[in-house]
Amino acid sequence: MNWELLAAYVARAIALLIAIPFHESAHAWASYKLGDPTAKNAGRLSMNPLHHFDPLGALCMIVAGFGWAKPVPVSAVSRFRHPRRDMALSAAAGPASNLVLAFFCMILYKLVYYLTPETFLWDFTAAVLFQLVWTNITLAVFNLLPVPPLDGSRIVTVFLPQKAYFGLMRYERYIMLVLFAVLMLGFLDTPLRIVDNAVWSSLVSATRFVEWGLFR
Repeated sequence: MNWELLAAYVARAIALLIAIPFHESAHAWASYKLGDPTAKNAGRLSMNPLHHFDPLGALCMIVAGFGWAKPVPVSAVSRFRHPRRDMALSAAAGPASNLVLAFFCMILYKLVYYLTPETFLWDFTAAVLFQLVWTNITLAVFNLLPVPPLDGSRIVTVFLPQKAYFGLMRYERYIMLVLFAVLMLGFLDTPLRIVDNAVWSSLVSATRFVEWGLFR
């Protein structure tokens, strides 16, 4: 058995079990703070992966490399004071939380990588932290695509005229099918990888300020 390969898969699984609930619970927390307790009452303000994972979405994530979690329930019209604006803020909370988590995990990754002895336990810890950084970056970047039903579409549509907004939402299901096909064909692989790498480089630069503060 290839133990290194097995450890890599386990590290990625751990990263997904942390990053996805973090993303989804951030949506729930933002909605609750904006006046909508629907997600909180549904148990989505939780880091328990079982509260967030969709079986088919999780299977696609394992097999195809992308998937989805259960949508966070939101009563935008009846609960939010400014439905479109607050929906955009709630949507932005997910990717923003992933970027924040990626930043702190990168700091921990560097500390573990450079300051701990080379043992299997510490090497595995470093692998988990590496996967946490990369998984959170990819989740944030992917979900910021301005395509329904991704978070980016909720953010962008707040700037659209009301007629265009509802027209776009009417075709959300069909747009989602097109997005799925585009992903399956790999057309977005290169653009997404370029942006992921750019975000990684930005986080590396940002953590250098923390390193300077710790080790000067």
